[in-house]
Amino acid sequence: MKPKHEIAEELKLGDAVDALLNECRMILPGIQALFGFQLIAVFNQGFGEKLNTGEQHLHLGALALVALSGALVMAPAAYHRQTGPRHASEGFIRFAGWLLLLALVPLALGIGMDFYLIARIILQDPARSLVLAVLLVLFCGIAWFLLPRVPALIRLTGKGD
Repeated sequence: MKPKHEIAEELKLGDAVDALLNECRMILPGIQALFGFQLIAVFNQGFGEKLNTGEQHLHLGALALVALSGALVMAPAAYHRQTGPRHASEGFIRFAGWLLLLALVPLALGIGMDFYLIARIILQDPARSLVLAVLLVLFCGIAWFLLPRVPALIRLTGKGD
């Protein structure tokens, strides 16, 4: 008998599509809020005073990455609506899941870039700010891409018994 944390239930195809689209809906508001704050920052008086031209361009890059992330998170719903709104397929689940995971890469990078800028303003130490930003991006990568694979790694090694 499997331990309770190992029990899993296979979803019906339609339920799996709904779950995936709901996952996209869960992530999107956070991306939109971050994007909004990024837009507002440009109109703040301190933006031009505290950031040099290169740092302002870095913020623009972060803004573009977060916008790209938002577009990728919205893509599965747009794709599904246009190609098969009354159909559920394994292919769509794989494709949409790939788009959702792909969206996390520019999101992590955009967050890291803006975190660097904020840390640089507060700490006034570019090197330490860069280290902190890189650590944050690495943490996002570990939490979003490595951590979900840990249970499978544990099962493969047999240490979960």
